Amino acid sequence: MSEQQHGHEARHKTGFETRAIHAGYEPDAATGAVIPPIYATSTYKQDGVGGLRGGYEYSRSGNPTRTALEGNIAALEEGERGFAFASGLAAEDTLVRSALKAGDHVVFPDDAYGGTHRLFDKVVKVWGVDHTTAPVSDVDAVRAAIEPGRTKMVWVETPTNPLLNIADIEALAGVAHEAGALLVVDNTFASPYLQQPLTLGADVVVHSTTKYCGGHSDVVGGALVVRDLELAESIGFHQNAMGSVAGPFDSWLVLRGLKTLALRMERHCDNAERVVEFLGSHPDVTQVIYPGLEDHPGHAVASRQMKRYGGMVSFRVKGGEQQALAVCERAEVFTLGESLGGVESLIEHPGRMTHASVAGTDLEVPGDLVRLSVGIETAEDLLADLDRALGAGA
Repeated sequence: MSEQQHGHEARHKTGFETRAIHAGYEPDAATGAVIPPIYATSTYKQDGVGGLRGGYEYSRSGNPTRTALEGNIAALEEGERGFAFASGLAAEDTLVRSALKAGDHVVFPDDAYGGTHRLFDKVVKVWGVDHTTAPVSDVDAVRAAIEPGRTKMVWVETPTNPLLNIADIEALAGVAHEAGALLVVDNTFASPYLQQPLTLGADVVVHSTTKYCGGHSDVVGGALVVRDLELAESIGFHQNAMGSVAGPFDSWLVLRGLKTLALRMERHCDNAERVVEFLGSHPDVTQVIYPGLEDHPGHAVASRQMKRYGGMVSFRVKGGEQQALAVCERAEVFTLGESLGGVESLIEHPGRMTHASVAGTDLEVPGDLVRLSVGIETAEDLLADLDRALGAGA
């Protein structure tokens, strides 16, 4: 394990915040720069034919800024290797092509992110990998969905998007490994700060780094982190062969975001808890969905495997879909928009926006559902905005 890719061994033993700031990069030897430069180069001078400086030859194959990000996120997830991609879906596509072949079977969440479902249902299926959906919060249901000899991957999100169901990572790792399958955990909603699935037995962690890792809604990216070096070699080969890598500027933006991840996540969680309390007492809200609530079915598991419960909140409203749409449109401090995990608060209608691609399928979400990505603004302003958006239709 090289220092350049993964940081010093000593830093893997330090606290999360220290790793977030230091892992993956040493101050530049020539200038002492404490922040990695943006290596905006496509190719590198070789010291003779095949004599590569630092192993770099062409920036699709490797770029120092991307290397710094990959080492950093690997350290935060306590994995052996990290890989950075042009988007979260590019990371997912590279993973399935690295780990699966025609005839394989995947157990997949019954409430997954719509884009991930589209990838498996419209792209991966075409080249011979099929899937069965199961509720990831039900270990027995996941076990029952496994096809002996065929299932090679169990894919979970926890919390899920947008219904915030919780998967027991440790239990599902046992189920997957007993069947000879990999456990893949999409950790986007929790972020590496709140949860490290590899330490609980998962084999691969997936991130849309667009979200909490980047944290400022100014970059699109994805990442994979793995424990097994043989799998890492396969991913590295496909990353280079397929070419959907993170560019140097995008890598730099995500790396900058990771340095403040711990601080931001604490504020996201603080504000989300205030929002949940407010929504829980509002007469026009029929249900609040948040793992931090004691009546959430996954509360006990979330309490065991997460540091806190996150910045994502979903709720359902009286008046059905039309009222949910109206709430989304009336909000002002909460910006109407897709994505999540930025410093600004976002509101959306999953059925018409992020999950429109699963309408009419088993993954269709309720029409009266509203999803919030709670940002780091002044909490009182967020509560007042929601009060106006909900109360205007009363």
